[in-house]
Amino acid sequence: MLEAQGLTCSKGTLLLFEDVSFQLCAGQLLRVTAPNGHGKTSLLRILCGLAHADAGTVCWRGADIHRLGPAYRQHLLYLGHADALADSLTPLENLRFLCQAQADAVSAAACRDALCRMGLAAMLDLPTRLLSRGQRRRVMLARLSLRPARPLWILDEPFNLLDAATVAALTRTLANHCDNGGCVLLTTHQEVAFDRPVRTLDLGPGAP
Repeated sequence: MLEAQGLTCSKGTLLLFEDVSFQLCAGQLLRVTAPNGHGKTSLLRILCGLAHADAGTVCWRGADIHRLGPAYRQHLLYLGHADALADSLTPLENLRFLCQAQADAVSAAACRDALCRMGLAAMLDLPTRLLSRGQRRRVMLARLSLRPARPLWILDEPFNLLDAATVAALTRTLANHCDNGGCVLLTTHQEVAFDRPVRTLDLGPGAP
């Protein structure tokens, strides 16, 4: 379980959000909403341990994430705005490198299959610099379908730049992860149809 208690974050003199608390348990999907500039990405970075809140705590399975350190990151898969892909490498090489950097043993065949499921079969061996922004996003999202899956997924605007077919495929991947005991926290400004209850955390002005 991921638990946040009393999180407050500011940027200079601007208060982004304050006293944010929630619990995210196995099998649950939580959507974070707010207008641009109201701290969605800042919250995700705090939850990943990449930044510190002005106040409050974040715990994973009852332990503070900063005390857990690398042990927490072994349970976490975070996809942010930046695609973190090397232009000179192919999509297949990039995906394998991402897995190796996270110390996940994944075969080339599994990476190839994951990219094909994201509609990238014709681009596996092209330099990534030739891919569109949406295609580059799909390379990153292919990481989600690889095994072994990390239980906690934190995703920043995962549906951005995707066509309708890829949005549908991604929603199925998220649902399968929750069905298998994982949990998902994501931000999105798009209206996406999920086949399950989705909790919402609103960071916008006037939110409770």
